[in-house]
Amino acid sequence: MPAPRLQSAAGKMAAGRALGAGGAWLRGLLGWARPERWLASSSVFPLSCIHTSASACLQKVGKWEKKNRIVYPPQLPGEPRRPAEIYHCRRDIKYSKDKMWYLAKLMKGMSIDQALAQLEFNDKKGAKVIKEVLLEAQEMAVKNHNVEFKSNLHIAESLTGRGQYTKRIRYHGLARAGMCYSSVSLNVALSSSKNFPYEEWDRLKVRG
Repeated sequence: MPAPRLQSAAGKMAAGRALGAGGAWLRGLLGWARPERWLASSSVFPLSCIHTSASACLQKVGKWEKKNRIVYPPQLPGEPRRPAEIYHCRRDIKYSKDKMWYLAKLMKGMSIDQALAQLEFNDKKGAKVIKEVLLEAQEMAVKNHNVEFKSNLHIAESLTGRGQYTKRIRYHGLARAGMCYSSVSLNVALSSSKNFPYEEWDRLKVRG
């Protein structure tokens, strides 16, 4: 009778060792598959951006905003000072593109104080949106572009473009169920110079 007991004890010890080895292997596999182990070296974004919908590093930067990153060569001693240029954009505005176009062309070439005064007394929805965009661009000019006086800015360009379409379902007759909401994008460029070279601007103009 002692022999079967020894065999059963040996079997239990072998099973325990196998389970321990399997658990160690599983822990090693889970440790190897940790996100911070392989995302830190291969991912473009830092780990703080993972699973965060409102992170600043995941926000889309269009062609219009990338113009703020242009680095110009140093100027010569006798060359006139290059004016500051600030590019700002707001996309997917729930408003008509044609109605926004009239307001955008109204303020082109004005000083920023004059444009804000004109938009203050305009009761249209697009005027409020344009005023918010101009104030954001003005604040950006002072903070990020070393503009000393925030009133020393002029609207060099204001463009409107077609935004994304939002599609929904609404059942109609004749087997039709389409519903589409349009949006508009607003691109604004501020300059510290009143005499902005518009012909050069038309050559470099890119819609964001």
